Amino acid sequence: MMNKITDTVKHLIIINVIFWLGALTIGNYGDVFRNLFAMHFPQNDLFQPWQIITHMFMHATYVGASDGGSQIFFFHILFNMLGLWMFGSPIEQILGKKKFLFFYISCGLGAVLLPLIIDLISFSNLINPLLENGVNKNMLFSTLNKGMYNTGWLDFINESDNNSISNIFRSTSVGASGCVMGLLVAYGMMFPNNELMLIFLPIPIKAKYFIPLVLAYEIISGFTGGSSMFGVNINHWAHVGGAITGFLIMWYWKKTQFNKNRWN
Repeated sequence: MMNKITDTVKHLIIINVIFWLGALTIGNYGDVFRNLFAMHFPQNDLFQPWQIITHMFMHATYVGASDGGSQIFFFHILFNMLGLWMFGSPIEQILGKKKFLFFYISCGLGAVLLPLIIDLISFSNLINPLLENGVNKNMLFSTLNKGMYNTGWLDFINESDNNSISNIFRSTSVGASGCVMGLLVAYGMMFPNNELMLIFLPIPIKAKYFIPLVLAYEIISGFTGGSSMFGVNINHWAHVGGAITGFLIMWYWKKTQFNKNRWN
């Protein structure tokens, strides 16, 4: 599947690479770029509205930074940009620039919305015992924003739930994976009989079978947890959110025979 790179795909790749290089070279292990442009939990002081968009242009830059043995990590952006090129270029050729860009950004928004809803529900359930026992919500958020917790909270919740509260509050989301998952779904709907292969399973599989297989893996992994083959955490629900958004948009356009000339 060798495709000539299309204009919008090329520009998106350039923007992603610029963000990655900026995060790689500015600040301590990319802190400056991550604090500004990664998607943060809404109650975190580091959250900014533009992160809803900018997170999809950010990628992991280092692994092992927490233990002082950091290494430059390029697999995240490499595989996402390969996916953007391979699946995005043929889709853009059919949809056109404006319609393709709308689809791409929409999948990125779907990729942030689903895990955000899950995190908000989980966080609310976790802090409810604290609020019901008189802990002030503003004080709770203030304490968490300082990277601290009150030992008195352990009178009402166990240590595992306390750690979960902190982890959700300090979580960040980066990457174009959700966008690429949306493109993968669109590719499967446009070219159902084209054959694709998994890196770890080099057997050609028709796209119409490949896409449900990948989506099932992401859903199962979302429930069970787990990291990638490279040992970094993956937000599987972001992938599912991007895939669902991509499916719904393509299904609607196909059903209504959307006039692509309106976008050109």
